[in-house]
Amino acid sequence: MSEFMGARYLLANDTAVRLYQACGNLPIIDYHCHLSPREIYEDREFSDIGEMLLGGDHYKWRLMRCHGIPEEQITGSAGWEEKFRKYAEALATAAGNPLYHWTHMELRLYFGIDTPLNPQTADSIRERANAVIREKHLSPRKLIQLSNVEYLSTTDDPADSLEYHRMIAADSSMKTVVTPAFRTDTLLSIQKPGYREYCSRLAEAAEMPVRTFAEWKKAVCARMDVFCELGCRFSDVGLEKFPSEYGTEEEAAAAFDAAVNGQIVPDSLYDKFLGYCYLWLAQEYKKRNLVMQLHFAVKRNTNSLLFETVGPDCGGDSMKDAIPSEQIAGLLDRMNRTGNLPKTILYSLNPTAVESISTIAGSYREVICGAAWWFCDHKQGIIDQIEKIAQTGDLSTFLGMLTDSRSFLSYARHDYFRRIFCSVIGRWIEDGEFMEDQYATELISKVFYQNLKELVNRKEQ
Repeated sequence: MSEFMGARYLLANDTAVRLYQACGNLPIIDYHCHLSPREIYEDREFSDIGEMLLGGDHYKWRLMRCHGIPEEQITGSAGWEEKFRKYAEALATAAGNPLYHWTHMELRLYFGIDTPLNPQTADSIRERANAVIREKHLSPRKLIQLSNVEYLSTTDDPADSLEYHRMIAADSSMKTVVTPAFRTDTLLSIQKPGYREYCSRLAEAAEMPVRTFAEWKKAVCARMDVFCELGCRFSDVGLEKFPSEYGTEEEAAAAFDAAVNGQIVPDSLYDKFLGYCYLWLAQEYKKRNLVMQLHFAVKRNTNSLLFETVGPDCGGDSMKDAIPSEQIAGLLDRMNRTGNLPKTILYSLNPTAVESISTIAGSYREVICGAAWWFCDHKQGIIDQIEKIAQTGDLSTFLGMLTDSRSFLSYARHDYFRRIFCSVIGRWIEDGEFMEDQYATELISKVFYQNLKELVNRKEQ
């Protein structure tokens, strides 16, 4: 019987072990996460393992709901001790769920705890973990440091003040580079209630009026420049809707005018607004050498009652049908023909689209198929992503893992990915399909670290 999550955990053979030993400890470049810059700056010591493990982690909240645990003991007013016990109850039978792997990796990496978490061990594990928190004074920065994170990019709205990013940048004690990413979901969601109020926030942040579409564009560019001054290298969007039509500037302006005047924006006009804005934003990203990340095939707030009572980003989203490949290819081709295609990373929440977007990406020098995203970043999903990209493109250009989380413990997921990646390559080597030489190590080093290092430091081309 194999040791429970021992040193060879997820490493399928001796070759995988050697590859992991050579590259597994490379620094982490976390180019897409949802960590709070305020929490990073304030660096408040954690009070309890329940807070560290469950605070803001919608993956874990979702598992608890699936297990039937009441919301009061998930996101409600129950104390951390009670919530931790209920999570242990849900985790104990979560065979096959990546949270079973991630949670135990988190306990091992940050607390030195190898005991499986279940209702019988929950209290003793909590006591031991809390002792480590007190002894090591564990805080957001301590966890970032312990995880060997060299660079991290948070996710920030154009209307955000970025005050904490400014303070982090001025703090010489912060060794990890922390930068904002330009996330445009709310900026482009003109059909949602409260868009006029959002434009007021944008105007305040940009210190200029935002009454017309022309002023809106000027304010967006001004904010983009401020993001870049603070080291921004990545943009991002993850809307449910993907552009299917491309309106004129006049049509986009008409949609904007309707939104800020409190009028209903018809779907047909919104489609044209969105198409115009994706093309316009790509042009602005290209000018500033920003990497454009496109997330798609996601259904937001599937449970509307949960959204109304708990809020967004609480684990109530779901997988959507795959976006038609013609729409993805059509958008990239329009950008490319005008010379406005920035470096681009494509992510699909629907795994059936991976081979399609990998072949689309392979048609453009500047486009990459991104990591297995969200519901797909489990063991089999990661293996499938690696194999499909290898079969249809160039695996050596892959960007490896990202955290995509609000939890500071989630850096364990990078080790999870690295072990799986070494096992895939190790299997190919032991099956005689690939050679174990300097190029195998070079491939792994590129995927784990070098590709992202080069991307972050990339000069305008």
